[in-house]
Amino acid sequence: MRLLFIGDILGRAGRAVLLEYLPGLRRDWALDFVVVNAENAAGGFGVTEAICQEFLDAGADCLTLGNHAWDQKEALVFIERQSRLIRPLNYPPGTAGRGVNMFETASGGRVLVMNAMGRIFMDPLDDPFAAVDRELSACPLGEVCDAVVVDFHAETTSEKMAMGHFCDGRASLVVGTHTHIPTADAQILPGGTAYQTDAGMCGDYDSVIGMNKAEPLQRFTRRIPQGRFEPAMGPATLCGVAVETDDRTGLATRIGPVRLGGRLAGARPEFWV
Repeated sequence: MRLLFIGDILGRAGRAVLLEYLPGLRRDWALDFVVVNAENAAGGFGVTEAICQEFLDAGADCLTLGNHAWDQKEALVFIERQSRLIRPLNYPPGTAGRGVNMFETASGGRVLVMNAMGRIFMDPLDDPFAAVDRELSACPLGEVCDAVVVDFHAETTSEKMAMGHFCDGRASLVVGTHTHIPTADAQILPGGTAYQTDAGMCGDYDSVIGMNKAEPLQRFTRRIPQGRFEPAMGPATLCGVAVETDDRTGLATRIGPVRLGGRLAGARPEFWV
């Protein structure tokens, strides 16, 4: 199975680069399943129903969220009827929406997608390791499903790496989001799980993690806010990770970083080019 995970979409620039590249990637790379983290898609804060539908129409199969899940209040309503929008599963019981779901590919494959949020320097939610473990145990890879994708939305590299090893051998891909910078550690772990600490954002990298530089610099140097954070609007880079899995086990056989357009050095998975 060919999987593509696309990192945090940041504002209008991020939306534009996703819509520019995704339909062609879906076709040219013969992708079976595409996951997009959309938690910053609406002006850098949350996602709207219209944007959600735009991404699905462009070729995304599933959208994941994170700590900005509810910044657009309408998400609390439309997430209940949009089964392809996944919020962190370790929110308390009774939270709107779902943190995990099973999807069927065009060829009949079954893909389990879950989204969890870390706790170090983040909101103190329920234990993400226990929450992920419950879902992996309930839906064993290679038995009940053909692929498992875990989007771990967390601040620290140590917590993300720990989650990767925690899921090793039980997931096809564990990929980090939230810090907006693509890491150079794409690898297949000893048990067969593909891993990258952070997929990176889709946005303008002439910025401070996607935001216009002036306000973050003001806050770092003067410690006094002067205004709101606003997404940078220059040419964006699409960042993500591509994974190929074994049809029998669901474990990863190949992984490669994806960087297209904008300021960053380009990267494409050699096995699909």
